[in-house]
Amino acid sequence: MTKGEMESVEVFTSEGKGRGLKAQKEFLPGDVIFAEPAYAAVVFDSLTHVICHTCFKRQERLHRCGQCKFAYYCDRTCQRAAWLNHKNECSAIKKHGKAPTENIRLAARIMWKIEREGSGLAEGCLVSIDDLQNHVDSFGEEEKKELRADVESFLEFWTSQSQQFGVQFISHIFGVISCNGFTLSDQRGLQAVGVGVFPNLCQANHDCWPNCTVIFNNGNHEAVRSMFHTQMRIELRALSKISPGDELTVSYVDFLNVSEERRKQLKKQYYFDCACEHCKKQIKDDLMLAVKEGESKPSAESVKEVIQFSKDTLEKINKARMEGLYHEVVKLCRECLKKQEPVLGDTNIFLLRILSIASEVLSYLQMFEEAADYAKRMVDGYMKIYHPNNAQLGMAVMRAGVTHWHAGLIEAGHGLICKAYAILLITHGPSHPITKDLEVMRVQTEMELRMFQQNEFMYYKMREAALKNQKIQVMPEPSNETSPSLFHKKE
Repeated sequence: MTKGEMESVEVFTSEGKGRGLKAQKEFLPGDVIFAEPAYAAVVFDSLTHVICHTCFKRQERLHRCGQCKFAYYCDRTCQRAAWLNHKNECSAIKKHGKAPTENIRLAARIMWKIEREGSGLAEGCLVSIDDLQNHVDSFGEEEKKELRADVESFLEFWTSQSQQFGVQFISHIFGVISCNGFTLSDQRGLQAVGVGVFPNLCQANHDCWPNCTVIFNNGNHEAVRSMFHTQMRIELRALSKISPGDELTVSYVDFLNVSEERRKQLKKQYYFDCACEHCKKQIKDDLMLAVKEGESKPSAESVKEVIQFSKDTLEKINKARMEGLYHEVVKLCRECLKKQEPVLGDTNIFLLRILSIASEVLSYLQMFEEAADYAKRMVDGYMKIYHPNNAQLGMAVMRAGVTHWHAGLIEAGHGLICKAYAILLITHGPSHPITKDLEVMRVQTEMELRMFQQNEFMYYKMREAALKNQKIQVMPEPSNETSPSLFHKKE
């Protein structure tokens, strides 16, 4: 954080919520309130060899650390930038014989930083690591058992000549990671690839309808001179107009769930009862549970039956997706939609979940026309539920736009891509790789749309010829994850 950014926010004690962040000046939608580098961060265990350990970008070919043979980097620039944080880890891994789990590695990186700099206020931090919430007292039996195992593993990994930390302090650090670990994503923002701790971000309280969003920026090491490199950081961005004195809030969970479910999730993962306006007044719950209106309104019994059928189908779909049986997923979605359509309303979350999966999997299978129809219905429902500047909404609209474009529905495709671009300019900013990709698509579809409007017949002829000459483009394989959630909770 720069000095200027620090002066634009302050930590205050929020009634019933503990500490929070407050704006010191006015912010408009899309403004970066502050950017913060990670206090410490690590790549997930399953991805250590495909993700750069410095900037967390997914790369084809990575350089491996010659010493520990564990860490991977884009290039020498990233490797040099990592050395301060990797030096101790490197010798500990060599000594230990293997790398420990991501949780142990992150705790160790935090402790090494404390050894170097002390545990007081680090530069640019509004709060020290000592003062972060750990919620260890609220842990259930299972969590306490995991905590004890983590502390044990940590002590085995931690080199003996280093400073010794007490079990209580080590437990505090694991507690901080458990409830304040932030999910880091790859450069496209589509896959969760690591976890980091950002002390300033931890001060932002939750609201189901927040005025800010958090985006992960992998930084840029491509400039020839390293003085122009930008480091990996998170950015807190305004979603709506914020006045001086307003509390800055972010959402810890996806809004696409009824208030009772969101509250349960927040209590389980973050140990607090959400008392935001949307939960108290159950705003939008009626839309998320909507049933078909009209003369033949479905009975309560048939609604209950269809919702149970939807839940069972979603379980079967997850299983089929894990096994890569995508035609089976499509079959299950079609069957489910047949049952849902006469009973559930257009904004019902169970209908929207099936539409989302169906459109994504059908796109992957190159069945673009059917995919576009489902994507359109999904986006129409999302628009009525989500905040107009929600990042998840922007990504969904982008996917729908690309699907329509591939289906040859150029007018609808261009319209959706423009809509997505307007949202992501606010949530991600103009220099984020996803926004840049969208800008390219927007220009391309605009050009095609002009051609289509001048001569429809010629447009389709040229499109047909272009498709014949190019290799069939495979859409990215559907992932089982929704977009990475804000905070990383160890499952």
